[in-house]
Amino acid sequence: MSTLASAAEAKKAAAHLTAVDPVLAPVIARTGLYDVRPHQNYYQALVNSIVGQQLSVTAAAAIKRRLAALYDHFPAAEELLGSDVEQLRAIGLSYAKARYIIDLAQHVVDGRVEFNQLDALSNEDIIAELTAVKGIGVWTVHMFLMFCMGRLDVLPTGDLGIRNGVRALYGLDRVPTPADIEEVARRYRWHPYESVASWYVWESLDNAPKIAPEPNV
Repeated sequence: MSTLASAAEAKKAAAHLTAVDPVLAPVIARTGLYDVRPHQNYYQALVNSIVGQQLSVTAAAAIKRRLAALYDHFPAAEELLGSDVEQLRAIGLSYAKARYIIDLAQHVVDGRVEFNQLDALSNEDIIAELTAVKGIGVWTVHMFLMFCMGRLDVLPTGDLGIRNGVRALYGLDRVPTPADIEEVARRYRWHPYESVASWYVWESLDNAPKIAPEPNV
């Protein structure tokens, strides 16, 4: 479990990956330092992730604005629990997504998800806790770990951009499976900077990492 605390850590990650991975080294040289920082309230980030699934950035932003307007602020979990699904559908959420964010709210209120305890948990424990919520899959949690919690040791093996990037960079004859991605990470000794290596893989495709619609939640 590692998080990016400073530019010094970003330099350390770049130096490590440059030394151990000759394929990634030129990407690092032309891209510069990893600059992702934890940036969001955990609860709000997950609600927004559910809202944004399978939507364009513009469409997702519009629904997020309507959600906040419905309550005059971003709704707390207790407020979502008191919401009618049809109210949420009226602002553009699908029935499934309305149920998903209410299920997340229920997990928070029940204490099955405790955001103030997440920092102390391993990646694996966080994945197990959050994927118990309807509508949150492993891909969503990987993005959450990387971009919201700032974990440096996350390998998003199911991400299509990572798979395509690894295929192109490492000269594979097919789109790699998750197991293939894990093997590349082992062979080129990405640990403990899998998140950073993945970011450079995204950058190699001129496709800066961002939270995108998840294909299979």
